[in-house]
Amino acid sequence: MNIKQLDAVNAYSQATKKMQQGLESRDGNDGVGGNSVFSSLVTESIGAVEKATANLEVQSAKALVDKADLVDVVTASANAELVVNTVVSVRDKVIAAYNDILKMPI
Repeated sequence: MNIKQLDAVNAYSQATKKMQQGLESRDGNDGVGGNSVFSSLVTESIGAVEKATANLEVQSAKALVDKADLVDVVTASANAELVVNTVVSVRDKVIAAYNDILKMPI
């Protein structure tokens, strides 16, 4: 199994655990507002993108002054690309699901 696949499986299992914990401790929250499980997952995903791109910028800057290997830069770039592609893919699925709900007859 590829390392990227393992990262994806681990991220999915962590998100599932957090979703289950959020559903168990919901206590009447209707999902509106900043305390919903979905909003926390979106916030964490955006944080992961920021973290990955910041790491890429740091590695690129280090490579410019010969303090980092090219392998480190390529690894950081691949990681940032994977994180961004994952978030974009999830966003597209959420939008598609929302559009499907809008098309449902009442």
